Amino acid sequence: MARGRGIVVMTPPQQPAVVEPAQLTAALRRGGVLDAGAVREVKVLHQRDTVVSHIIRLGLRYVGESAGAPQSLILKTANSTFAQTLANGGRHEVAFYTRLAPKMPPGLVPRCFDGHFDEDSLTWHLLLEDLTDSHEIATAWPLPPSRDQAVAIVTTLARWHAAWWDHPGLGDTAGTWASTEDSAQHMETFAGHYDRFADLLGDRLSEERRILYRRLIDQSDRLSQRYHSRRHLSITHGDAHIWNFMLPRAGVADTVRIFDFDLWSINVPTNDLAYMMAMQWYPERRQALERSLLNLYHDTLIESGITGYTRGALDRDYRWSVLWHITRPVWQWSINIPPLIWWNNLERVMIAVEDLGCEELLG
Repeated sequence: MARGRGIVVMTPPQQPAVVEPAQLTAALRRGGVLDAGAVREVKVLHQRDTVVSHIIRLGLRYVGESAGAPQSLILKTANSTFAQTLANGGRHEVAFYTRLAPKMPPGLVPRCFDGHFDEDSLTWHLLLEDLTDSHEIATAWPLPPSRDQAVAIVTTLARWHAAWWDHPGLGDTAGTWASTEDSAQHMETFAGHYDRFADLLGDRLSEERRILYRRLIDQSDRLSQRYHSRRHLSITHGDAHIWNFMLPRAGVADTVRIFDFDLWSINVPTNDLAYMMAMQWYPERRQALERSLLNLYHDTLIESGITGYTRGALDRDYRWSVLWHITRPVWQWSINIPPLIWWNNLERVMIAVEDLGCEELLG
Protein backbone atom coordinates (compact mmCIF):
# COMPACT_ATOMS: atom_id res chain seq x y z
CA MET A 1 0.00 0.00 0.00
CA ALA A 2 0.96 3.64 -0.44
CA ARG A 3 -0.48 6.84 0.90
CA GLY A 4 -1.08 9.96 -1.17
CA ARG A 5 -2.84 13.15 -0.06
CA GLY A 6 -4.39 11.29 2.83
CA ILE A 7 -5.88 8.58 0.59
CA VAL A 8 -4.79 4.98 0.95
CA VAL A 9 -4.33 3.34 -2.44
CA MET A 10 -3.21 -0.09 -3.54
CA THR A 11 0.11 -0.33 -5.28
CA PRO A 12 -0.30 -2.30 -8.51
CA PRO A 13 1.59 -5.59 -8.54
CA GLN A 14 3.72 -4.71 -11.52
CA GLN A 15 4.40 -1.52 -13.43
CA PRO A 16 4.41 -1.74 -17.24
CA ALA A 17 7.79 -1.86 -18.90
CA VAL A 18 7.27 1.65 -20.30
CA VAL A 19 8.27 3.14 -16.92
CA GLU A 20 11.83 1.83 -17.33
CA PRO A 21 14.19 4.78 -17.99
CA ALA A 22 15.28 3.50 -21.40
CA GLN A 23 11.70 3.05 -22.61
CA LEU A 24 10.62 6.41 -21.20
CA THR A 25 13.55 8.01 -23.01
CA ALA A 26 12.45 6.40 -26.27
CA ALA A 27 8.82 7.48 -25.79
CA LEU A 28 9.79 11.10 -25.06
CA ARG A 29 12.09 11.19 -28.05
CA ARG A 30 9.28 9.91 -30.28
CA GLY A 31 7.13 12.69 -28.84
CA GLY A 32 9.72 15.32 -29.76
CA VAL A 33 10.25 16.60 -26.21
CA LEU A 34 13.65 15.04 -25.48
CA ASP A 35 16.66 15.35 -27.72
CA ALA A 36 20.16 14.44 -26.55
CA GLY A 37 19.43 13.71 -22.89
CA ALA A 38 18.03 10.54 -21.32
CA VAL A 39 15.81 9.62 -18.39
CA ARG A 40 18.03 8.63 -15.45
CA GLU A 41 15.55 8.10 -12.62
CA VAL A 42 11.79 7.53 -12.26
CA LYS A 43 9.99 8.15 -8.97
CA VAL A 44 6.35 7.63 -7.99
CA LEU A 45 5.10 10.99 -6.68
CA HIS A 46 1.47 10.04 -6.06
CA GLN A 47 -1.03 7.37 -7.02
CA ARG A 48 -4.75 6.78 -6.74
CA ASP A 49 -7.52 4.52 -8.02
CA THR A 50 -10.56 5.53 -10.04
CA VAL A 51 -13.42 3.16 -10.91
CA VAL A 52 -11.75 1.94 -14.10
CA SER A 53 -8.09 2.87 -13.75
CA HIS A 54 -5.03 3.36 -11.57
CA ILE A 55 -3.39 6.79 -11.91
CA ILE A 56 0.30 7.25 -11.07
CA ARG A 57 2.15 10.56 -11.18
CA LEU A 58 5.77 9.91 -12.11
CA GLY A 59 8.66 12.29 -11.39
CA LEU A 60 11.56 12.16 -13.87
CA ARG A 61 15.24 13.04 -13.59
CA TYR A 62 17.49 13.29 -16.60
CA VAL A 63 21.12 13.00 -17.55
CA GLY A 64 22.42 15.22 -20.33
CA GLU A 65 20.54 17.94 -22.18
CA SER A 66 16.85 17.89 -21.18
CA ALA A 67 15.63 21.47 -21.64
CA GLY A 68 11.91 21.40 -22.37
CA ALA A 69 11.48 17.77 -21.33
CA PRO A 70 8.65 17.08 -18.86
CA GLN A 71 9.59 16.83 -15.20
CA SER A 72 6.63 14.57 -14.54
CA LEU A 73 4.17 12.35 -16.41
CA ILE A 74 0.87 10.61 -15.73
CA LEU A 75 0.79 6.83 -16.09
CA LYS A 76 -2.73 5.46 -16.41
CA THR A 77 -3.24 1.70 -16.11
CA ALA A 78 -6.08 -0.70 -15.40
CA ASN A 79 -7.57 -0.77 -11.93
CA SER A 80 -6.50 -4.29 -10.94
CA THR A 81 -9.82 -4.97 -9.15
CA PHE A 82 -11.84 -4.41 -12.33
CA ALA A 83 -9.19 -5.05 -14.97
CA GLN A 84 -11.08 -7.76 -16.83
CA THR A 85 -14.68 -6.66 -16.33
CA LEU A 86 -13.92 -3.12 -17.54
CA ALA A 87 -11.21 -4.00 -20.05
CA ASN A 88 -13.15 -2.57 -22.99
CA GLY A 89 -12.93 0.91 -21.49
CA GLY A 90 -9.14 0.67 -21.46
CA ARG A 91 -9.06 -0.72 -24.98
CA HIS A 92 -11.29 2.13 -26.13
CA GLU A 93 -9.28 4.88 -24.46
CA VAL A 94 -5.96 3.56 -25.76
CA ALA A 95 -7.47 3.53 -29.25
CA PHE A 96 -8.54 7.16 -28.84
CA TYR A 97 -5.13 8.41 -27.75
CA THR A 98 -3.10 6.37 -30.24
CA ARG A 99 -5.32 6.62 -33.34
CA LEU A 100 -7.51 9.72 -33.06
CA ALA A 101 -5.63 12.20 -30.87
CA PRO A 102 -2.61 12.49 -33.23
CA LYS A 103 -4.96 13.69 -35.98
CA MET A 104 -6.50 16.47 -33.87
CA PRO A 105 -5.49 20.11 -33.36
CA PRO A 106 -3.14 20.47 -30.37
CA GLY A 107 -4.33 21.77 -27.01
CA LEU A 108 -7.69 19.93 -26.81
CA VAL A 109 -6.61 16.79 -24.95
CA PRO A 110 -3.51 15.87 -22.92
CA ARG A 111 -0.56 14.76 -25.03
CA CYS A 112 0.00 11.03 -25.12
CA PHE A 113 3.57 9.78 -25.31
CA ASP A 114 2.80 6.07 -25.29
CA GLY A 115 -0.21 3.79 -25.18
CA HIS A 116 -0.79 0.05 -25.51
CA PHE A 117 -3.53 -2.51 -24.92
CA ASP A 118 -2.54 -6.17 -24.62
CA GLU A 119 -5.32 -8.44 -25.88
CA ASP A 120 -3.90 -11.54 -24.21
CA SER A 121 -3.61 -10.22 -20.66
CA LEU A 122 -6.17 -7.37 -21.01
CA THR A 123 -3.61 -5.05 -19.43
CA TRP A 124 -3.12 -1.57 -20.81
CA HIS A 125 -1.35 1.70 -20.16
CA LEU A 126 -1.26 5.31 -21.26
CA LEU A 127 1.65 7.67 -20.67
CA LEU A 128 0.17 11.16 -20.63
CA GLU A 129 1.17 14.78 -20.23
CA ASP A 130 0.99 15.82 -16.56
CA LEU A 131 -1.22 18.91 -16.16
CA THR A 132 -1.35 18.81 -12.34
CA ASP A 133 0.57 22.06 -11.81
CA SER A 134 -0.95 24.04 -14.68
CA HIS A 135 -4.60 22.93 -14.66
CA GLU A 136 -7.40 22.12 -12.26
CA ILE A 137 -10.95 20.72 -12.24
CA ALA A 138 -13.57 23.49 -12.25
CA THR A 139 -15.38 22.52 -9.04
CA ALA A 140 -15.76 19.82 -6.44
CA TRP A 141 -18.52 17.39 -7.47
CA PRO A 142 -21.46 18.04 -7.60
CA LEU A 143 -21.11 21.86 -7.68
CA PRO A 144 -21.93 23.37 -11.10
CA PRO A 145 -19.41 25.61 -12.86
CA SER A 146 -19.30 29.38 -12.82
CA ARG A 147 -20.43 31.11 -16.01
CA ASP A 148 -16.83 31.76 -17.08
CA GLN A 149 -15.85 28.15 -16.43
CA ALA A 150 -18.85 26.90 -18.40
CA VAL A 151 -17.95 29.19 -21.31
CA ALA A 152 -14.39 27.83 -21.40
CA ILE A 153 -15.57 24.21 -21.23
CA VAL A 154 -18.26 24.51 -23.91
CA THR A 155 -15.91 26.41 -26.23
CA THR A 156 -13.38 23.59 -26.02
CA LEU A 157 -16.07 20.94 -26.49
CA ALA A 158 -17.27 22.71 -29.65
CA ARG A 159 -13.72 22.88 -31.05
CA TRP A 160 -13.25 19.18 -30.34
CA HIS A 161 -16.53 18.28 -32.04
CA ALA A 162 -15.64 20.52 -34.97
CA ALA A 163 -12.36 18.66 -35.47
CA TRP A 164 -14.32 15.45 -36.25
CA TRP A 165 -17.51 16.96 -37.71
CA ASP A 166 -18.59 14.79 -40.66
CA HIS A 167 -14.96 13.70 -40.93
CA PRO A 168 -14.28 11.27 -43.80
CA GLY A 169 -12.61 8.93 -41.32
CA LEU A 170 -15.77 8.41 -39.27
CA GLY A 171 -16.66 4.72 -39.31
CA ASP A 172 -13.37 3.90 -41.06
CA THR A 173 -10.26 5.03 -39.20
CA ALA A 174 -12.26 6.67 -36.39
CA GLY A 175 -14.88 4.56 -34.65
CA THR A 176 -17.57 2.34 -36.12
CA TRP A 177 -21.12 2.94 -37.30
CA ALA A 178 -24.00 1.24 -35.53
CA SER A 179 -26.43 -0.39 -37.98
CA THR A 180 -30.21 -0.07 -37.70
CA GLU A 181 -30.16 -3.66 -36.41
CA ASP A 182 -27.62 -2.64 -33.75
CA SER A 183 -29.88 0.21 -32.64
CA ALA A 184 -32.91 -2.07 -32.46
CA GLN A 185 -31.00 -4.61 -30.38
CA HIS A 186 -29.74 -1.84 -28.09
CA MET A 187 -33.29 -0.68 -27.44
CA GLU A 188 -34.51 -4.23 -26.87
CA THR A 189 -31.87 -4.60 -24.17
CA PHE A 190 -32.85 -1.23 -22.74
CA ALA A 191 -36.54 -2.20 -22.64
CA GLY A 192 -35.67 -5.23 -20.53
CA HIS A 193 -33.66 -3.09 -18.11
CA TYR A 194 -36.46 -0.52 -17.99
CA ASP A 195 -39.11 -3.08 -17.05
CA ARG A 196 -37.03 -4.20 -14.06
CA PHE A 197 -36.19 -0.58 -13.18
CA ALA A 198 -39.88 0.39 -13.20
CA ASP A 199 -40.80 -2.63 -11.08
CA LEU A 200 -38.15 -1.67 -8.54
CA LEU A 201 -39.32 1.94 -8.27
CA GLY A 202 -43.00 1.12 -7.99
CA ASP A 203 -45.03 4.24 -7.20
CA ARG A 204 -41.81 6.33 -7.14
CA LEU A 205 -41.99 6.32 -10.94
CA SER A 206 -45.18 8.15 -11.87
CA GLU A 207 -47.62 6.95 -14.49
CA GLU A 208 -46.79 10.03 -16.56
CA ARG A 209 -43.11 9.08 -16.64
CA ARG A 210 -43.92 5.45 -17.39
CA ILE A 211 -45.94 6.55 -20.40
CA LEU A 212 -43.00 8.70 -21.56
CA TYR A 213 -40.63 5.75 -21.40
CA ARG A 214 -43.02 3.47 -23.27
CA ARG A 215 -43.53 6.08 -25.99
CA LEU A 216 -39.76 6.50 -26.35
CA ILE A 217 -39.27 2.76 -26.68
CA ASP A 218 -42.11 2.52 -29.22
CA GLN A 219 -40.78 5.47 -31.27
CA SER A 220 -37.09 4.54 -31.00
CA ASP A 221 -36.73 3.32 -34.60
CA ARG A 222 -38.00 6.63 -35.95
CA LEU A 223 -35.99 8.71 -33.47
CA SER A 224 -32.81 6.78 -34.34
CA GLN A 225 -33.07 7.98 -37.94
CA ARG A 226 -31.29 11.17 -36.84
CA TYR A 227 -28.18 9.14 -36.05
CA HIS A 228 -28.51 6.88 -39.09
CA SER A 229 -28.59 9.91 -41.40
CA ARG A 230 -24.80 10.05 -40.85
CA ARG A 231 -25.01 13.81 -41.29
CA HIS A 232 -23.77 16.44 -38.84
CA LEU A 233 -22.21 13.81 -36.59
CA SER A 234 -18.88 13.79 -34.82
CA ILE A 235 -16.83 11.95 -32.23
CA THR A 236 -18.58 12.43 -28.90
CA HIS A 237 -17.11 12.01 -25.43
CA GLY A 238 -19.94 10.02 -23.87
CA ASP A 239 -19.23 11.17 -20.31
CA ALA A 240 -18.87 14.92 -20.79
CA HIS A 241 -19.63 16.19 -17.31
CA ILE A 242 -17.61 19.24 -16.28
CA TRP A 243 -15.31 17.16 -14.05
CA ASN A 244 -13.78 15.58 -17.16
CA PHE A 245 -12.32 18.93 -18.20
CA MET A 246 -9.15 20.52 -16.85
CA LEU A 247 -9.07 24.34 -16.81
CA PRO A 248 -5.90 26.46 -16.66
CA ARG A 249 -5.09 27.63 -13.15
CA ALA A 250 -5.18 31.37 -12.39
CA GLY A 251 -2.33 33.12 -14.19
CA VAL A 252 -1.64 30.20 -16.56
CA ALA A 253 -1.99 30.97 -20.26
CA ASP A 254 -3.12 27.63 -21.68
CA THR A 255 -6.15 25.82 -23.09
CA VAL A 256 -8.85 23.70 -21.47
CA ARG A 257 -8.16 19.98 -21.90
CA ILE A 258 -10.67 17.13 -22.08
CA PHE A 259 -9.81 13.74 -20.58
CA ASP A 260 -11.22 10.25 -19.82
CA PHE A 261 -12.16 8.82 -23.22
CA ASP A 262 -13.33 5.30 -22.42
CA LEU A 263 -16.88 6.03 -23.73
CA TRP A 264 -16.16 7.94 -26.96
CA SER A 265 -18.16 7.07 -30.08
CA ILE A 266 -19.58 8.46 -33.29
CA ASN A 267 -22.81 10.21 -32.36
CA VAL A 268 -24.92 13.35 -32.49
CA PRO A 269 -22.71 16.02 -30.86
CA THR A 270 -25.51 17.52 -28.76
CA ASN A 271 -25.51 14.31 -26.72
CA ASP A 272 -22.48 15.68 -24.87
CA LEU A 273 -24.18 19.02 -24.23
CA ALA A 274 -27.37 17.37 -22.97
CA TYR A 275 -25.40 15.08 -20.69
CA MET A 276 -23.46 18.03 -19.28
CA MET A 277 -26.34 20.45 -18.76
CA ALA A 278 -29.73 18.72 -18.80
CA MET A 279 -28.70 15.69 -16.77
CA GLN A 280 -26.06 17.17 -14.45
CA TRP A 281 -27.38 20.64 -13.56
CA TYR A 282 -30.40 21.49 -11.46
CA PRO A 283 -33.05 23.61 -13.20
CA GLU A 284 -32.10 27.07 -11.96
CA ARG A 285 -28.47 26.74 -13.05
CA ARG A 286 -29.35 25.06 -16.34
CA GLN A 287 -31.97 27.68 -17.18
CA ALA A 288 -29.52 30.48 -16.39
CA LEU A 289 -26.76 29.16 -18.70
CA GLU A 290 -28.33 26.81 -21.25
CA ARG A 291 -29.42 29.24 -23.95
CA SER A 292 -26.26 31.36 -23.94
CA LEU A 293 -24.04 28.26 -23.96
CA LEU A 294 -25.91 26.79 -26.93
CA ASN A 295 -25.42 30.12 -28.74
CA LEU A 296 -21.71 30.02 -27.87
CA TYR A 297 -21.41 26.42 -29.02
CA HIS A 298 -22.97 27.22 -32.39
CA ASP A 299 -20.85 30.35 -32.85
CA THR A 300 -17.71 28.31 -32.11
CA LEU A 301 -18.70 25.68 -34.68
CA ILE A 302 -19.10 28.41 -37.30
CA GLU A 303 -15.75 29.95 -36.35
CA SER A 304 -14.21 26.47 -36.70
CA GLY A 305 -15.44 26.18 -40.29
CA ILE A 306 -18.59 24.08 -39.87
CA THR A 307 -21.21 24.98 -42.48
CA GLY A 308 -24.81 23.96 -43.17
CA TYR A 309 -25.71 23.42 -39.51
CA THR A 310 -28.18 26.08 -38.47
CA ARG A 311 -28.95 27.38 -35.00
CA GLY A 312 -32.40 25.83 -35.36
CA ALA A 313 -30.86 22.45 -36.19
CA LEU A 314 -28.78 22.70 -33.02
CA ASP A 315 -31.91 23.34 -30.95
CA ARG A 316 -33.70 20.37 -32.49
CA ASP A 317 -30.73 18.11 -31.89
CA TYR A 318 -30.34 19.33 -28.32
CA ARG A 319 -33.98 18.58 -27.50
CA TRP A 320 -33.63 15.17 -29.22
CA SER A 321 -30.57 14.43 -27.08
CA VAL A 322 -32.26 15.56 -23.86
CA LEU A 323 -35.18 13.21 -24.60
CA TRP A 324 -32.83 10.28 -25.23
CA HIS A 325 -31.06 10.98 -21.96
CA ILE A 326 -34.00 9.73 -19.93
CA THR A 327 -32.54 6.32 -20.80
CA ARG A 328 -29.21 7.11 -19.13
CA PRO A 329 -30.30 6.71 -15.47
CA VAL A 330 -31.75 3.30 -16.34
CA TRP A 331 -28.48 2.18 -17.94
CA GLN A 332 -26.61 3.51 -14.91
CA TRP A 333 -28.89 1.56 -12.58
CA SER A 334 -28.38 -1.59 -14.68
CA ILE A 335 -24.59 -1.54 -14.04
CA ASN A 336 -24.98 -0.92 -10.31
CA ILE A 337 -24.08 2.77 -10.25
CA PRO A 338 -25.45 3.98 -6.89
CA PRO A 339 -28.82 5.78 -6.57
CA LEU A 340 -27.01 8.91 -5.39
CA ILE A 341 -26.05 9.36 -9.03
CA TRP A 342 -28.84 7.85 -11.12
CA TRP A 343 -31.77 9.13 -9.04
CA ASN A 344 -30.59 12.74 -9.20
CA ASN A 345 -29.83 12.36 -12.91
CA LEU A 346 -33.36 11.03 -13.46
CA GLU A 347 -35.01 13.94 -11.67
CA ARG A 348 -32.91 16.58 -13.42
CA VAL A 349 -33.31 15.22 -16.95
CA MET A 350 -37.07 14.73 -16.53
CA ILE A 351 -37.43 18.38 -15.56
CA ALA A 352 -35.37 19.37 -18.62
CA VAL A 353 -37.62 17.25 -20.86
CA GLU A 354 -40.62 19.13 -19.53
CA ASP A 355 -38.98 22.57 -19.73
CA LEU A 356 -37.90 22.06 -23.34
CA GLY A 357 -41.09 20.40 -24.59
CA CYS A 358 -39.17 17.32 -25.70
CA GLU A 359 -42.28 15.12 -25.71
CA GLU A 360 -43.33 16.89 -28.92
CA LEU A 361 -40.61 14.85 -30.67
CA LEU A 362 -42.61 11.68 -29.94
CA GLY A 363 -45.42 12.80 -32.25
